[in-house]
Order: sequence, then C-alpha cells, then structure tokens
Amino acid sequence: MQGTAYGASLAGGAFDVVNFVKRPQTISRCLSWVFSIVVFATITAEGYINPADEKDTKCMFNNNDSACSYGVGIGVLAFLACVVFLTLDAYFPQISNAKERKRIVMGDLVFSGAWTFLWFVCACLLANQWSKTDDSPVIRQDAARAVVTFSFFSIVTWGLSFYFALGRYLEGVSDFDQGYRDPANDQSTPYPPSPYASSSSSSGPAGYQQSPFSNQEQPGEYQPPAY
Repeated sequence: MQGTAYGASLAGGAFDVVNFVKRPQTISRCLSWVFSIVVFATITAEGYINPADEKDTKCMFNNNDSACSYGVGIGVLAFLACVVFLTLDAYFPQISNAKERKRIVMGDLVFSGAWTFLWFVCACLLANQWSKTDDSPVIRQDAARAVVTFSFFSIVTWGLSFYFALGRYLEGVSDFDQGYRDPANDQSTPYPPSPYASSSSSSGPAGYQQSPFSNQEQPGEYQPPAY
C-alpha cells in the first residue's frame, strides 16, 4: 500500500486542477483572499474622511487612525499569505520529502491560528469604534459596515484554514507513528534468514549434493594381512 504524509502521497503526483479547486481548503483560502481585499481596499479608498473644520484626514471609525491602520495591515498581510499558501497547496502533492511537508503544514497551522485571533481583534476593535462614531454626512456607513462584517467573516474562514491544517498535521503524525519504524531501533523486526538456515550443518548449504561414496562405511583400524 502506498504511504501518505500530511494528506498526500509520499511518492508525489501530478497537479489536478479540478480536484484542487473543489477542495474545502482551497475554497476557504479563496474566500479569505477575497475578504482581505474587501477590508483593506475599502478602508484605503473610503475609510479616511476629511472633516470640514480640519485639514488632515481622519479614520471614519471614531477618528481613530490606529483602527484603520490595523485593519489595512491585517488585510494586506492576509492577502499575501493567501497567495503564498495557495501556491504551496498546489505544489504540495509534488513534494516527496516528508520533512518539507511537515514544515509547510506547521507554518500553515501557526499562521492560520494567529490570523484567526488577529481578525477577531480587528473585528472587535472596528465594531467598538464604529459604535462610538458620531453620525456625519461625510461618513459612508455602508463601507464601514462592510469592513466590520467581512472582518467577522475572515474569522470563520481563517478558523477553517486552521482546522484543515490541524487535520493534515495530525494525519501526517499518525501515518508515521503507525506505518513507519526505524529498522535500526526496531527490535521486533527479525533479521533476514540465513540462506543456510534450511539445511543442517552436516548436509552443507542448499543445493549441495553429497558424494556417492559418502554413505559407505569408513574403514576401521588397520589389520595387517595374514599369510
């Protein structure tokens, strides 16, 4: 039976576009990619307003520039990470080295978990600041609500990515624990049988035939001839 490691065959394989697109992990990453674009693009384009009594632009979330900067930073990094991990997912079946696969899966696991938490902080921060924002005709409320909504959606998609990465990691560890043993440390594996194990020491190695005179009686003590 062909071994597997971290969700793909150890022997590697060709890239299948149809199966790759249908994978839940790919769908989750694509949604995360789209949501990140909505968040940072909306804040960049419509998140800063210019009040009539001030010269400098302010963030539409309670004039808190830190909230807008945080949302843009998290969104841009999430966008870049989705591109990187989608590329690695496409190339993953062709990687035959189990150690490299483990590094990729662990990186995905750590990053997805961290960004799930950071998106939660972002959504809570933006929602809190929006609740404190005074109504103003220059603020586009639909844009603000879209940013908050898609920040919450990103929590779900990145949480799914973390779940899928955790499943691949546990699957890989399980495969190695159950299906692989180091011959140098495995005391239960018997040594290969000797080619002479089936034949006794008196009969010689396999395929050996005794001399036709081997069954004759051996001469005893020397008896001098009688005259």
